[in-house]
Amino acid sequence: MINLLRSLFIGVLISMLWVTSWASFKCPLFGVPHSVAIHPWFIATLFDAYWGFVTFYIWVAYKETRWVSKISWLLAILTLGNIAMSVFCLIELFSIKSKDSISSILLLRKQGISYTALILAILGTSVTLYAAYLIN
Repeated sequence: MINLLRSLFIGVLISMLWVTSWASFKCPLFGVPHSVAIHPWFIATLFDAYWGFVTFYIWVAYKETRWVSKISWLLAILTLGNIAMSVFCLIELFSIKSKDSISSILLLRKQGISYTALILAILGTSVTLYAAYLIN
């Protein structure tokens, strides 16, 4: 089961990096036409995605014991979405042996500061702020 989950989240990470890169070369992030940005299904999809991010973050906040890691993962997830979420899952999945129980990933809390979270939070926040700057 652990190897299957590792493969799944590697696939999620690779596909998200690919599709994000592809879309970025086709159109800037905030270059979405106004008619698309105000379309009800576009708005509904954003709500669905961000509520999913918040739901996932609740588990992350439980697992992380340091506030700096909790806040960093929140920023990373809200700015990078499934890229950050798949990185978190891969860190968890590669921190145990393939034969270990899935409960060790789901329930065990982490000690220390997550430097990966800090890096992703800085990266995601920087990209978001830069994109917002380009709009103005």
